[in-house]
Amino acid sequence: MAGKLYMVPTPVGNLEDMTPRAVKVLSEVSLILAEDTRTSAVLMKHYGITTPMRSHHKFNEHETVKQVVDMLEAGETIALVTDAGTPGISDPGFMLSRECRHRGVEVETLPGATAFVPALVNSGLPCERFTFEGFLPAKKGRATRLEQLAQEQRTMIFYESPMRLVKTLEQFVDTFGADREASVCREISKLHDTTHNGTLRQLLDYFKQQSPRGEIVIVVAGCPAPQQVKVDKYAQFKNKYNTLQQNTTCDEIS
Repeated sequence: MAGKLYMVPTPVGNLEDMTPRAVKVLSEVSLILAEDTRTSAVLMKHYGITTPMRSHHKFNEHETVKQVVDMLEAGETIALVTDAGTPGISDPGFMLSRECRHRGVEVETLPGATAFVPALVNSGLPCERFTFEGFLPAKKGRATRLEQLAQEQRTMIFYESPMRLVKTLEQFVDTFGADREASVCREISKLHDTTHNGTLRQLLDYFKQQSPRGEIVIVVAGCPAPQQVKVDKYAQFKNKYNTLQQNTTCDEIS
């Protein structure tokens, strides 16, 4: 009988954001795959989890995916965790989930922490429809992707490093316009959790003066929808009728 792969979210900041179910699953599986075993060891120690761990990250997942799915097919139960947040969201996880799907192995993703949801809600920008962009391409393809997003009407969500934040905000000003509403959220659920709201120009000016630190989520309002011009399909007939009325005298009518 095949085993099961659990995708287990871990806190993006405060360790108390770990769910009781996540702790239970990590304690009961036969193996934990961790993006960085040193980082995950802190969390496991905090909750008294002693399950064996093995590294599974973007630099080795191409080689390890087949072996892991072989173990799952042999009946093992395995959990995947990343350094923070939900596996697969700008983190390793997609390749393993895809291979499990292709080979008929069950995957269960637990609900839990991810950085972009609180950042989106904190922003005060529309959140009923949005597009999650994650990290933009560092160089090749970056300008093209921004150009494609210039007319995006949904709220847009980006991940960014503190070293690139100012440069990215400059590019956003050039692409989306200085007056576009936006939000910069950093260190979500940590001690210095802060959200700055304003126009892209205001945020750029602020972070030029205040060097940012920590993990950053940028939320940008979508492009305003073009104004709909209501067309009266009977307008031409009304105009002709009014013209006839103006040119017709009472004598002509009698």
